[in-house]
This record gives sequence, structure tokens and C-alpha cells, in this order.
Amino acid sequence: MAASHLTQNDDVHLHVEAVAPTNAPPNPLRVANGTPTCHASLPSTPTDAHEGKNEHKHSKLRSLFKQNELIDSLSNGLKRHCNYVKITVSEEWANHLPKEWWKTGVAFLYALFNLIFTTVVITIVHERVPDKSVSPPLPDKFFDYMDRVPWAFTVTEVNGLILVGLWLIQWIFLKHKAIVGRRCFFLIGTLYMYRCITMYITTLPVPGNHMVCAPKLYNNSTGKIGRILRLLSGGGLSLTGSHLMCGDFLYSGHTVMLTLSYLFIKEYSPPWMWWYRWVCWFLSASGILCILIAHEHYSIDVVIAYFVTTRIFWWYHAMANTHALHQAPSNYLSRTWWNPVFNFLEKNVQTTVPIVFECPVALPSSCRQRYKMVEGARDE
Repeated sequence: MAASHLTQNDDVHLHVEAVAPTNAPPNPLRVANGTPTCHASLPSTPTDAHEGKNEHKHSKLRSLFKQNELIDSLSNGLKRHCNYVKITVSEEWANHLPKEWWKTGVAFLYALFNLIFTTVVITIVHERVPDKSVSPPLPDKFFDYMDRVPWAFTVTEVNGLILVGLWLIQWIFLKHKAIVGRRCFFLIGTLYMYRCITMYITTLPVPGNHMVCAPKLYNNSTGKIGRILRLLSGGGLSLTGSHLMCGDFLYSGHTVMLTLSYLFIKEYSPPWMWWYRWVCWFLSASGILCILIAHEHYSIDVVIAYFVTTRIFWWYHAMANTHALHQAPSNYLSRTWWNPVFNFLEKNVQTTVPIVFECPVALPSSCRQRYKMVEGARDE
């Protein structure tokens, strides 16, 4: 009876031990044969349970502290990322490349004035051109080796119209068209102003006996004004029948437009459009060559026109694209007479103009919404 009672008590005691807290796991005592004794299953003392609870609380505090550190590090990283993406490239360009259309308007008026003044000078010089019977054409080495081709000058003017049209379309789609436009207008005005000077101070005889010049008007001011208006209305082209006067030989205006159009097309077109550049180069080079083949200008007229056009274009863009030259005391390019005009036009342009194209007409709201949806899907 006593044995059975003891066995029942042991069973009860072992059941209580099974449901005891696991915070302080028992450390059973073992005898030599490895069998645990009855003392190994005794419950933990109250002091051990209290220490286990404190240790559990400390472990929870440590885990919460680590979680807080992780959250703080993630939030700081997000803040740094947000501060980084606030400054975009477009905002930077907008600050360094202001449009300033009013300056473009001033440059346009400058070019328009010099183009009109050129027609006035041509009308004046025409009255001083010597007669072919008195002053025959000057000897020209190119003419000695190449006979005249009558239709060649038509090719020159067609190529010039194509190049000017291509450049106009390209300029319309440029994002920074205001800056590029005033550069173009300033160079056109300056080149034609130089042309007025060279035509007026030196009047060459006609380069060929095939040329038919309009009769001289002498003191007929009304007739001269009519010729100026006719020349302006036809753009100074032989295709339109507006250019019947002689004397505008030194230097060639057709060479100026062919060369300048190509230079602007090449400068403000991306490198991947190399085929487009080569086509424009061919149009420009063949047009200039056809001027000589048609015997419409002396070779010196074409050479000087090419030299003056390319050098002024390269000087201007060298100063515009190299900002260290703007205020450098050793910058000899700043000694040009047009340097104050350059500073006026390029004062607020703080970086090189990037080649970026955009649609010149605002898209409808439905098209913009579809564009945003396509961009969003592409980003995802």
C-alpha cells in the first residue's frame, strides 16, 4: 500500500514538472550509470523564476532597440534618397539656359536690318560696275580648267533652299531654340554686314560675258527703290527672277548661306544622325562647286566667303562653349569688336547648349495622358 502510494505521488510530481515554465530549464543530476535521480525533477525556486522573467524582459528590450535602429537607418536612407532626386537635370538646364526670347528678337532685327541694307548696297554698287566692253572679266584659274555649265547655278540655289528648309525644321524642334536662334541671327547679320563693306569698297567686273545686267538708273531714286523691293520680295535669287543686278561679287552670298546652314545643322544635330550630316555636307559642297562651274562668281569670292563664314562661326561657338574664356584676361578672342554683343547675348547661358528635341506644339490632354500611361508602364 505504501509502495503504491509512493508511486502515485511520483507520477503526480512528474506531471507537475512537465508543465513547469521553461524559462529556467532544469539541470538534472546524474549518477554514475547515467540515470537521473528524483531530485532532478524538482520545480524551480521562486528566485530562479524571477530572474528568468527579468532576463526575458531584457531580451525583449534588446530586440525592440535593434528594431528601432533598423527603422532609423532605413528612414535616414530614404531621406537622403529623396533629397538627391529633388534636383533634376531639366531644372538645372532651366536655370543655366534661360530662353530670353526678347534677346532673340533683338538679334532677328539686327539680321533683318543687314539683309535689307545689303539690297541697298547692291543697288548702289550696280551703278558702278564697269561695262564688259571696257573692263572684261578678270582671269580666273578655275575658269581656265572648267567650262561654264549654264544649269549649274540653278543647282546651287535649289541646294541652298533645301539646306535652309532643313535647318528651319531642325531649329523648330530644338528645345533651346531661343538661344540657337539668336546665335544664327547674329551670325547672319554680321556676315552680310561684312559683305556690304567688301562689295562697296571694291567693285569687280562681271566674271563672265554671259551675264546680263539690268540697265543703270543713275539718279532715278524711284526706280532704285523699286529694284530694292523686287530684290527683297524674291529673296535675291535668280530662280525668282529678282536678281538682275551685278556688282555683288566679293564675297559670295550663296556661299555664305550654303556654308552657314550646314555648320548649324552639324553643330545642333546628334552624332547618331551621321547620315543626315553627310547628306547636308554633300548639298553644301556640291552647291558651292556649282557656283564656280556656272561662272557666277570668281574663285576668290567663294574662298573668302567660306573662310569668313567658318571662322566667325567657330570663334563664336568656341567662346560660347568654353566658359573659362568669357572673363579670361588672356582671351584674344574677346578683342573682337562684337565681343560686347556676344556678352549681351550669352551672358546668362552658363553651360553648353545640349542637343534636345521636343514637339513645338502642345499635345492635347488625351495624348498627354496616354503618353504618361505608356511611360509609367515602361518604368514598371
